[in-house]
Amino acid sequence: MKRFIIIGIASITLALSSCSTSVVPLTGRKVTTFGVSAADLEQQAAIGYSQFLSDPKTKVISNSTETQRVKRVGANIAAAVTKYMNANGYGEQIKNYKWEFNLIESPEINAWCMPGGKVAVYTGILKVTKDDAGLATVMGHEIAHAIAQHSVERASTMLKAQLAGGVVGVATSGRSESTQAVVNQLFGIGAQAGYILPNSRNQESEADRLGLSFMAMAGYNPQSAVGFWQRMAAASEGSSKPPEFLSTHPSDATRISQIQKDLPEAMKYYKGR
Repeated sequence: MKRFIIIGIASITLALSSCSTSVVPLTGRKVTTFGVSAADLEQQAAIGYSQFLSDPKTKVISNSTETQRVKRVGANIAAAVTKYMNANGYGEQIKNYKWEFNLIESPEINAWCMPGGKVAVYTGILKVTKDDAGLATVMGHEIAHAIAQHSVERASTMLKAQLAGGVVGVATSGRSESTQAVVNQLFGIGAQAGYILPNSRNQESEADRLGLSFMAMAGYNPQSAVGFWQRMAAASEGSSKPPEFLSTHPSDATRISQIQKDLPEAMKYYKGR
C-alpha cells in the first residue's frame, strides 16, 4: 500500500512539473494544463484524422461544388486566423498546424476540428448552413475550439480525474500509454475516429465568440451567424434535448442571445470580401 502511495505522489509531482499556461486569443482567458501538451494531441489527432479518412465507412466527397466550398471557406478562415495569430503574439501556438478540410457524406448535422487544424464537415449540416456565410459560422466555431486549445484543456481535466482516482503513470509525452488513452477518448481513434467528446458549455460559448471574429476576419459577415443558429434551432425542434443545466451545450435561446451581444466585437474585424 505504501509503495502505491509513493508512486502516486511521484506521478502527481511529475504531472505538476509539466504544467503549462496559455492564453486564449481575443478572450484573454488563461488556461493552465498539465500532463499532456498541445504538440502531443496534434500528433495523435493527425493519426486519428488519417485513420478516419481511410476508414471504409467514411465517405469522403473529393470532387463536388460543395467540396470546393468547404475547402475555399476553410482556407479563407485558416489564412485569416493565421495572420491574426502571428500578428498578435500567438504564432507559436499554431506553428505546427497543417490545415486540412474534407467534406464527409453523412446525414449527420455535424462538423468538427481536431488539434492541428484537421477539419471535417458532414453533408447533413449543409442544408442548415445554406451559403458561404453559414458555412463560415460553423467552420469558424469549430476552428475556434482548436485555436483555444479546448481539447488540451479537456485532456488535462481527464488526467486530473485519473490522478484523483489513484491512476499512476501520468502522461508526459505523446508516447505514453496514458496520453494515448486520453486521446483515444477525446477523438475515438480507431473504429470511432473523428468523434470528439462534447465540449463544456463555457468552451462552446467561447468558441462561438471566437468563431464570430474569425469568420469576420476572413470576410464573412458575422451577423449571418444569428440566422444560422436560428436554423439550427428549427432543425432540432421536436428532438429530445436535456435541460440546459444538464447539457454540455448552451440552449438555443441562450446561444443566440449571447452571439448577438458578441457581434459588436466581431464586426470590428469585418471588412467584407
